[in-house]
Amino acid sequence: MPQRPDAAGGAAFFYTDSMLRHAALWSLLLLGIAGPARAQVPSPFPRPGQPSTPNPPPVAAPRPPVAAPQAPAGQPAATQPAEAPTEASLGVPLYPNAQYLGSYDAGQGQRFQLFGSASGYSLIVGFYKSVLRQKGDQIFDEPPMQMFDLGRFREESMGFPPSVTVKDYTWGGSQGYLNPTRGASPERFPTVIQIVVAPPGAAR
Repeated sequence: MPQRPDAAGGAAFFYTDSMLRHAALWSLLLLGIAGPARAQVPSPFPRPGQPSTPNPPPVAAPRPPVAAPQAPAGQPAATQPAEAPTEASLGVPLYPNAQYLGSYDAGQGQRFQLFGSASGYSLIVGFYKSVLRQKGDQIFDEPPMQMFDLGRFREESMGFPPSVTVKDYTWGGSQGYLNPTRGASPERFPTVIQIVVAPPGAAR
């Protein structure tokens, strides 16, 4: 069972099988948040220790032409995610110019906070290595995913390890993660950042 130093307190702690399963959960979450209209359906990521397989090429199903729906008067066709978290509210540095994609329930009072960036995977990984002063763990090679600990994982009170996870969405020839806001720039994000902090009142 792998072991690494706790960056916060210097004491060693162990990754349990449950924690490693949680480490892959956010990638499964991203499978569903795009929705069928965006046709963004990457295959599920393997758990650590399992071989990964490349995503099959997307197959576009033929559809009859349909008139574009009109937004009601006074209502925009697309809206930005509300209440974007800040560095102060998260207690975690945000990559410069990263765009907020949304927030999703991670269980036990935690939230998946997702950000898209036009910067490349290696640049963002280097940024978090510098600001968090740790190397992090590359939990997957294909597609590349790097995870940085933000505190001790307490399975009895947490749904997901407090962490920053960076994922490369250009792996395997992908064009990137489609921007959920239609017409916004960039159209696709090469890299997605997930931030999960400890639930309120949890000991670090």
